[in-house]
Amino acid sequence: MTLTIRDIAPADRAGWEALWSAYLAFYKVDLSPDITAHTWTRMMDPASPLKGRLAVEGDQPLGFALHHHHCSTWVMGEDCYLEDLFVAPEARGKGVGRALIDDLRDLAKARGWHRLYWHTDEGNARARALYDSYAPYDGHVRYRLKL
Repeated sequence: MTLTIRDIAPADRAGWEALWSAYLAFYKVDLSPDITAHTWTRMMDPASPLKGRLAVEGDQPLGFALHHHHCSTWVMGEDCYLEDLFVAPEARGKGVGRALIDDLRDLAKARGWHRLYWHTDEGNARARALYDSYAPYDGHVRYRLKL
């Protein structure tokens, strides 16, 4: 497999939306099309901190990593939050997820960000096996208050 990882570009919209739909289906989430459109618009806005990386083989998108950076109270600098990581089912087990995380880690280092972090569903054993190869589970529990 010849894998390329690059910034998501305007021409990638249809491929990203197909992956995004599969991602939402995996998590059994039904979002309004307006939210998907807004997410895309933010990723394409140079002033927005939300960015995306796309893993492609030839012209076939295989996965994405959506991320943003932010200031931190725990370091004298910024952190990078990997908000969404997804690999198409047919590409799983081929190193695409690892390549996306490695790429984002390298990008974060190059930009001087201090930490890269993410969350996942506790029952997502396949993803957790990959994530555990980077860092041990740190015991944190997430709480989400809808406003």
